[in-house]
Amino acid sequence: MSDSPRGRKPLVADRRYGKASPAKKRGKASTAKRKPAKQRRRARPQRRGLVGLVQRLVRWILHLIWRITWRVGFLAGAVLALFVGYYYTTLPAVDELLDGRARGSVTLLDYEGQVFAWRGDQFGGAVTAQTVSPHLKNAIVATEDKRFYSHFGVSPRGIASAVRINLREGRGPLSGHGGSTITQQTAKLLCLGVPYDPGTQSEAEYERDCRRGTIQRKAKEAIYALAMEARYSKDEILTIYMNRAFLGAGARGFEAASQRYFGKSAANVDPAEAAMLAGLLVAPTRFAPTNDLTRSRNRAATILRLMNEQGYLSDTETARYQDNPAQLSEAAEARSGGYFADWVMSTGPEFFTRKTTEDVIIRTTLDQRIQRGAEEALKWVFDNKVRAGSKAQAAIVVMSADGAVRAMVGGRRTKVDGAFNRAVQAKRQTGSAFKPFVYAAALDLGYSPNDTVEDAPLTIDIPGSGPWSPRNYTNKHYGTVTLTRALKDSLNIPAVKVSEFVGRDLVRRVASDFGLQSDLAAGPALALGASESTLIDMTGAYAGILNGGSSVEPYGLVDLRLLGDEEPLMGTGGGIGERVVQEDAARQLIWMMEKVVSEGTGQRARFGGRQLAGKTGTTQAARDAWFVGFSADYVAGVWMGYDDNTPLTGVTGSGLPAEIWRETMQRVHEGVPARPLPMTGPDTRGETRDPGVGQGGGTGGGVGGLLENLLRDILGSNSGNRPPPVARSGSDR
Repeated sequence: MSDSPRGRKPLVADRRYGKASPAKKRGKASTAKRKPAKQRRRARPQRRGLVGLVQRLVRWILHLIWRITWRVGFLAGAVLALFVGYYYTTLPAVDELLDGRARGSVTLLDYEGQVFAWRGDQFGGAVTAQTVSPHLKNAIVATEDKRFYSHFGVSPRGIASAVRINLREGRGPLSGHGGSTITQQTAKLLCLGVPYDPGTQSEAEYERDCRRGTIQRKAKEAIYALAMEARYSKDEILTIYMNRAFLGAGARGFEAASQRYFGKSAANVDPAEAAMLAGLLVAPTRFAPTNDLTRSRNRAATILRLMNEQGYLSDTETARYQDNPAQLSEAAEARSGGYFADWVMSTGPEFFTRKTTEDVIIRTTLDQRIQRGAEEALKWVFDNKVRAGSKAQAAIVVMSADGAVRAMVGGRRTKVDGAFNRAVQAKRQTGSAFKPFVYAAALDLGYSPNDTVEDAPLTIDIPGSGPWSPRNYTNKHYGTVTLTRALKDSLNIPAVKVSEFVGRDLVRRVASDFGLQSDLAAGPALALGASESTLIDMTGAYAGILNGGSSVEPYGLVDLRLLGDEEPLMGTGGGIGERVVQEDAARQLIWMMEKVVSEGTGQRARFGGRQLAGKTGTTQAARDAWFVGFSADYVAGVWMGYDDNTPLTGVTGSGLPAEIWRETMQRVHEGVPARPLPMTGPDTRGETRDPGVGQGGGTGGGVGGLLENLLRDILGSNSGNRPPPVARSGSDR
């Protein structure tokens, strides 16, 4: 065996004590110094004890969390994709989602065919993101979702910003600002695809359910939004949003809102109008320009600033449109037609008016010129004749002799919708405004305006109530007076005597046939207007006198048709009815009522040298004051009083109501040629008429026999406290 290093066999001791063999020594130095891989891994010092145990435990937990999170994340993503896929399959074509109204709309036209009011949910027609004004599109995006065209339906940055704002303002993280994108808002407008079922819940309950803001609901909205982003383009989503958004005053969609507020298409709005429309999205009722124009304009100015900050408007354009805000159209200024529109809606069938599911067109009798005149007249009198701060109310009705209502004011606040309408809803005692019907009954029996009655103290024993003694307003007595003077000076005792002589039942029948449908008083105070009536019924009854003695049913609806139909579904529901008194009796009554205005208690109603007729009325303790009258062309009624029946101070029918009537009728008759009243004076040939009932001819309503029996009973038992018969005018007159 060779002793050379090459041939030497390594000893066990060499290996044991780490001595390198000659072969290894001949290798590279770097190789000799390199440590084995396992030894290198163990080079890091290992902590022992509790600290090492904790470190190893934390590393194990983190590793476990990572493995679980990865699996849970994958599973959550799969579930999310499943839900998004499900909603994706349920989404219909865009065209099917544009008109989502539960109710139809009612468009009201005046007698010339011009739109003056809307009711219900107005849908002006579908618009798209491409057909609306680009200013409107920019205003919506700038206001509601400036990253609309870049996000995927949900904006985490927007949600985080909203949570931060809510917390800073002291609210809960999800209370107040929601951070919803336009896509999420559209999902809410679609109620996540759940249609409205009127059989299971009301529309209000459905809307409330759709607007719920719970975490679960927000999660569903986000999923639905993702499905919409997958199914539709951004412009299609914006199109759905623009057509379904509620924008106040019953307008659904931006086309309806643009037509309602500006009288133009959404394709033609300028930046100021676009900003006002976009400003409605945050709170449609609060910012509706018909509710508060100043507030709406301030909101629009903010939106114009946002459009400027996002590059949609230059500084010059922004300043110009902020200095020249949007102007409302004339129809929008009228605020949905006010009291008249409410009344017309109440007179039509409910399923075509208040609860219509169709789009309906109603043509009415309204004359917007006359309506403006009545509103201006009322305001002028209260501004100039009534003490500041007065809570007194007033109402006005103007109609033609056939009952076609041309104007209606139901209270001092004229720009209202759904308010209490004193012209048609308030039943008040009529006072002396009732007296013409007492004299109508007498004239129809054949009596003359020149027949006389004794104005002297009177006491009537009323069974169950005791003696009753009416008094004149002046507390004086005037002896023998003609029927004309008794009406002209509004004397109470002669009116009661005439009523008792011709018979209360007859007076009640005449008044009822003329349209006073309320329960009429049964006692002798009937003649003094102790019964209650509405202003519209009183005005309609006076219209019956003007038209020659035929009853009138006031009406405002001319015809009703569905949108797009040529033939109406229904026509006028009112107008002239049956004859109540002879035409000659009506013409003589008009002559007597003309004396009221030209010589008597109604002189403050005179204007312009026209022939006018009417009657004042003041109830007990001056709780109600009336003036109702007419020219040859129009009939107008005015009521004034307090809603709580507080007595008026220093007001009678011959005062402020007559002045309101005059101011109204002056404006009504602007440009209308003066015409004489259709009246006939009393027979002045000195002939004494036959007192027989047949001479009167009775009424067209079959009253003749009743009159004859009543008159025979009265003449046959004229004793006690019953007043003496009316004296006929003789040849000495």
